[in-house]
Amino acid sequence: MTLIARFTVDGAQPTRPPGLDGDWVGLLIFAKTFTSGITGTATTLFMSAGTEEGSRSYVATERITGRTDDGQEGSVVVQHGGLESDPATWFGHIVPGTGTGDFAGWAGSARIEHDDSGACFRIDLAG
Repeated sequence: MTLIARFTVDGAQPTRPPGLDGDWVGLLIFAKTFTSGITGTATTLFMSAGTEEGSRSYVATERITGRTDDGQEGSVVVQHGGLESDPATWFGHIVPGTGTGDFAGWAGSARIEHDDSGACFRIDLAG
Protein backbone atom coordinates (compact mmCIF):
# COMPACT_ATOMS: atom_id res chain seq x y z
CA MET A 1 0.00 0.00 0.00
CA THR A 2 1.25 3.50 -0.80
CA LEU A 3 0.24 6.67 1.07
CA ILE A 4 0.95 10.15 -0.25
CA ALA A 5 0.92 12.19 2.97
CA ARG A 6 0.88 15.94 2.29
CA PHE A 7 1.99 18.35 4.99
CA THR A 8 2.74 21.94 5.83
CA VAL A 9 5.49 23.17 8.14
CA ASP A 10 3.88 25.28 10.85
CA GLY A 11 7.04 26.43 12.58
CA ALA A 12 10.71 25.79 13.17
CA GLN A 13 12.52 26.37 16.43
CA PRO A 14 16.32 26.61 16.10
CA THR A 15 18.23 25.01 18.94
CA ARG A 16 21.91 24.68 19.80
CA PRO A 17 23.06 21.80 21.98
CA PRO A 18 25.89 22.62 24.40
CA GLY A 19 29.35 22.11 22.90
CA LEU A 20 28.28 22.40 19.25
CA ASP A 21 29.52 25.84 18.31
CA GLY A 22 29.91 27.21 14.80
CA ASP A 23 27.89 26.94 11.64
CA TRP A 24 28.99 23.44 10.60
CA VAL A 25 25.76 21.94 11.97
CA GLY A 26 22.23 23.19 12.44
CA LEU A 27 19.48 21.74 14.60
CA LEU A 28 15.78 22.62 14.32
CA ILE A 29 12.58 21.31 15.83
CA PHE A 30 9.74 21.49 13.29
CA ALA A 31 6.00 21.36 13.87
CA LYS A 32 4.02 19.99 10.91
CA THR A 33 0.38 19.52 10.01
CA PHE A 34 -0.59 16.63 7.74
CA THR A 35 -3.51 17.50 5.47
CA SER A 36 -4.14 14.46 3.25
CA GLY A 37 -3.14 10.81 3.07
CA ILE A 38 -2.67 11.21 6.80
CA THR A 39 -4.52 13.92 8.71
CA GLY A 40 -2.67 14.91 11.87
CA THR A 41 0.52 16.41 13.22
CA ALA A 42 4.21 15.69 13.55
CA THR A 43 7.18 16.83 15.58
CA THR A 44 10.48 16.65 13.71
CA LEU A 45 14.06 16.83 14.96
CA PHE A 46 16.00 18.09 11.92
CA MET A 47 19.80 18.23 11.74
CA SER A 48 21.62 19.78 8.79
CA ALA A 49 25.27 20.10 7.78
CA GLY A 50 26.81 22.60 5.41
CA THR A 51 26.11 26.26 4.87
CA GLU A 52 25.76 26.62 1.11
CA GLU A 53 22.12 26.85 -0.02
CA GLY A 54 21.26 23.82 -2.16
CA SER A 55 24.35 21.83 -1.14
CA ARG A 56 23.50 21.00 2.46
CA SER A 57 22.81 17.56 3.83
CA TYR A 58 20.18 16.66 6.41
CA VAL A 59 18.83 13.85 8.53
CA ALA A 60 15.53 14.06 10.38
CA THR A 61 13.62 11.92 12.85
CA GLU A 62 9.90 12.55 12.98
CA ARG A 63 6.92 11.24 14.92
CA ILE A 64 3.70 11.43 12.91
CA THR A 65 0.38 11.10 14.74
CA GLY A 66 -2.92 11.00 12.89
CA ARG A 67 -5.52 9.19 10.85
CA THR A 68 -5.23 7.79 7.33
CA ASP A 69 -7.90 8.52 4.72
CA ASP A 70 -9.30 5.00 5.29
CA GLY A 71 -9.75 5.59 9.06
CA GLN A 72 -6.67 3.97 10.61
CA GLU A 73 -5.36 5.92 13.63
CA GLY A 74 -2.02 5.88 15.41
CA SER A 75 1.50 7.20 15.38
CA VAL A 76 4.77 6.13 13.81
CA VAL A 77 8.38 7.34 13.71
CA VAL A 78 10.12 7.89 10.39
CA GLN A 79 13.71 8.84 9.65
CA HIS A 80 14.71 10.52 6.40
CA GLY A 81 17.55 12.52 4.87
CA GLY A 82 19.89 13.16 1.98
CA LEU A 83 21.74 15.84 0.05
CA GLU A 84 19.58 18.85 -0.84
CA SER A 85 21.12 19.03 -4.30
CA ASP A 86 20.75 15.35 -5.23
CA PRO A 87 17.31 13.71 -4.91
CA ALA A 88 18.91 10.37 -5.84
CA THR A 89 20.49 10.39 -2.34
CA TRP A 90 17.21 10.96 -0.48
CA PHE A 91 16.25 8.10 1.82
CA GLY A 92 13.54 7.44 4.32
CA HIS A 93 12.12 4.58 6.32
CA ILE A 94 9.67 3.75 9.05
CA VAL A 95 11.58 2.93 12.22
CA PRO A 96 10.62 -0.68 13.12
CA GLY A 97 8.59 -1.15 16.28
CA THR A 98 7.55 2.51 16.63
CA GLY A 99 3.96 2.24 15.40
CA THR A 100 1.06 2.61 17.82
CA GLY A 101 -2.66 1.94 17.45
CA ASP A 102 -3.56 0.96 13.89
CA PHE A 103 -0.03 1.93 12.77
CA ALA A 104 1.52 -0.83 14.94
CA GLY A 105 3.45 -3.17 12.72
CA TRP A 106 3.94 -0.59 9.95
CA ALA A 107 7.19 -1.15 8.05
CA GLY A 108 8.57 0.16 4.80
CA SER A 109 9.93 3.31 3.23
CA ALA A 110 8.96 6.92 3.98
CA ARG A 111 10.67 9.34 1.59
CA ILE A 112 10.14 13.07 1.16
CA GLU A 113 9.15 14.00 -2.40
CA HIS A 114 8.30 17.29 -4.10
CA ASP A 115 5.81 17.87 -6.90
CA ASP A 116 3.61 20.69 -8.24
CA SER A 117 1.54 20.55 -5.03
CA GLY A 118 4.57 20.87 -2.72
CA ALA A 119 6.31 18.50 -0.34
CA CYS A 120 4.88 15.18 0.77
CA PHE A 121 5.88 11.84 2.21
CA ARG A 122 5.61 8.84 -0.08
CA ILE A 123 5.05 6.02 2.39
CA ASP A 124 5.30 2.55 0.87
CA LEU A 125 4.09 0.04 3.43
CA ALA A 126 5.67 -3.41 3.21
CA GLY A 127 3.55 -6.51 3.30
